[in-house]
Amino acid sequence: MTGRLDRLEEVAADAYGRIVATLIRVTGDWTLAEDCAQEALAQAVQRWPQEGTPDNPGGWLMTVARNRAIDALRRATVERRKLAELAALTPDGTGPGDGGKEEVVDDRLRLVFTCCHPALALESRVALTLRTVCAVPTADLARAFLVTESAMTRRLTRAKTKIADAGIPYRVPSGPALDERLPGVLAVLYLLFTQGYNADGDPAFADEAIRLARLLRRLMPGRREVPALLALFLLQHSRRAARRDAEGRLVPLERQDRTRWDRAAIAEGLAALADADQDGPYGLQARVAACHATAPTASATDWAEIARCYDALSRLRSTPVVELNRAVAHGYAHGPQAGLALLALAREGGALDDHPLALAAEADLTARSGDHARAADLFRRAAAVAHSDPERRALLDRAAEHSL
Repeated sequence: MTGRLDRLEEVAADAYGRIVATLIRVTGDWTLAEDCAQEALAQAVQRWPQEGTPDNPGGWLMTVARNRAIDALRRATVERRKLAELAALTPDGTGPGDGGKEEVVDDRLRLVFTCCHPALALESRVALTLRTVCAVPTADLARAFLVTESAMTRRLTRAKTKIADAGIPYRVPSGPALDERLPGVLAVLYLLFTQGYNADGDPAFADEAIRLARLLRRLMPGRREVPALLALFLLQHSRRAARRDAEGRLVPLERQDRTRWDRAAIAEGLAALADADQDGPYGLQARVAACHATAPTASATDWAEIARCYDALSRLRSTPVVELNRAVAHGYAHGPQAGLALLALAREGGALDDHPLALAAEADLTARSGDHARAADLFRRAAAVAHSDPERRALLDRAAEHSL
């Protein structure tokens, strides 16, 4: 039975978004679409262990969800056109002809762009994408965003209501509108990935960001910033298994066991990078990640190339975090004093005051310059303002090393 339930989870992850997206397109009713998809999954949980997994499980789920929607629309006496469109969906979830399967996939892309509409607040875009496209439970979203489940439910309801009341079109924009909207969609995916990749994040969020980036790449092959983002995700995520030791403590990049890195993810990431715009903000970050992923040892890392990438990124998008990373890169490429000088410039304006990563970077550069007592104090200061327990423990461990 465990194997069949595992199979259901695998099918659900792939099919849920397609089913919801298709039913939203046809019915225009977000709640009905989600309810019908959930009902189909519930029936699968009850029936598949006894009856076996269907030959076409995704089509089975689509048929059950479609029939549930038809019943609901009939009860509500909804117009005949919507009933006819629903009934025309074939049992495998595609329409007639070779283009049917792509139409269903296109529905998911429409749904992503609708969830990421700029009329919605950024946090609402992220939450709505995770809930509707990725089927992340509301309770999990509430924990990730540090709110109560009822508050998250209200946030999702307000977002759906705003889409309906504002008449936000359920489509992928074209022409100049696509150029304007795509960066916002990519920014949402970047936040999703970051939410999962953080030290205390849920890895499932990073997995969903990768899945959606793959979908965008397949459906928008001419948009070279999409494979750049996918490459960044894959190359970063390839190190996840090595980021903690057996006791659950964070392991710094230079000390990670590189045999535990996911070589398949690295290969896919490098292939995506080869097709990408390597000089845009995501491409430059992916190039940095590639330098780390391809270095056989920490000492073999091409820090000069990483510093060049951050120089270019600084010219494109100078933010305090970019300038912080640039300082670190120059510290490794050109010596700790060069890094400390750039870090002092990055701190101008106060944006990095008491920032744990800035303090940790200063501590590392200070230790490499030979002042271990000051480095230990800086690591302790960084630990005091760290955002998570794993980060705090790692920083205190570094402080202890330099106190010896």
